[in-house]
Amino acid sequence: MLIERPLLFALQGSELYANRVAARLGCQLALHEERDYEDGEHKCRPLDPVNGREVVVFHALYGDDRQSANDKLCRLLFFCGALKDAGARHVQVVAPYLCYGRKDRRNQPQDATITRYLAAMFEACGVDRLVALEVHNPAAFDNAFRIPTWNLQCTELFARIFAGLVGDDEVVAVSPDAGGAKRAEQFRRALERQLGRPVGGALMEKHRDQATLAGTLLAGEVQGKTAIIFDDLISTGATLLHAGLACQKAGARRLFATATHGLFTAGSEPLGSALFERIVICDSVPAFRLPPKWVARHLQILDTTALVAALLAENGAFSVV
Repeated sequence: MLIERPLLFALQGSELYANRVAARLGCQLALHEERDYEDGEHKCRPLDPVNGREVVVFHALYGDDRQSANDKLCRLLFFCGALKDAGARHVQVVAPYLCYGRKDRRNQPQDATITRYLAAMFEACGVDRLVALEVHNPAAFDNAFRIPTWNLQCTELFARIFAGLVGDDEVVAVSPDAGGAKRAEQFRRALERQLGRPVGGALMEKHRDQATLAGTLLAGEVQGKTAIIFDDLISTGATLLHAGLACQKAGARRLFATATHGLFTAGSEPLGSALFERIVICDSVPAFRLPPKWVARHLQILDTTALVAALLAENGAFSVV
């Protein structure tokens, strides 16, 4: 029996990323409509028939000059609901960047755990499976959802890139805070496998009071070594700068910074110094807040579409081109 390939849709703002994934899978994006109304309301609907079909929807949920993260989330949820109403058999969402990943626990009395509320909304709109790149807290992500989820990690991709950048240097992987220690350790082990030699580990103390960072303790030896500060995302850049300055003061010979998601909400100003030899991020969020000249000089952007295409091929009627 001939099995129909899943239909791939991409909402506004995510077409370029989804088209690159579709090209790797040897297919094209399906057609849909998005309409805005004068009062700010909107509607989305598929134009290709979806009855009985498996469907994949791409949308990266970061805010930009056109739509906030909330706008994008609302459109995505409504579109998934429309797909189910139109008879889609299975709806899978691929969110290269998933919003509200950092609000996953209560930090003070009566605080919100928004990651859990986000999960409830996805489930209520009929989403059957969610794929996200490098979520902030994998355990909280898994626990929040009752539908199958996949946290697609980019650790091996970063390790391959840095194996070619550090040469014969002594290397140490640095977590910029205690919460990212496990993530940095996974990167350290992956880089160690790529290099075929030991890679050290270090941990930076960090305390946050509103927008102010504090903490001076750097646990681990970085003197004379190449330090790679490894995190899941760059928002203002203050956390990377805090850890980078500590490594520099402790005698690190070369400094790199890396994170899967480059939001750069404060532009390039916090990272405008020559502190880092290079900053490496993934393509989950376009670097639209940064000057092109700064991007060309300081930034290296890694393509994650092969990872996504391989995962979809493993779990659907696709073959990777």
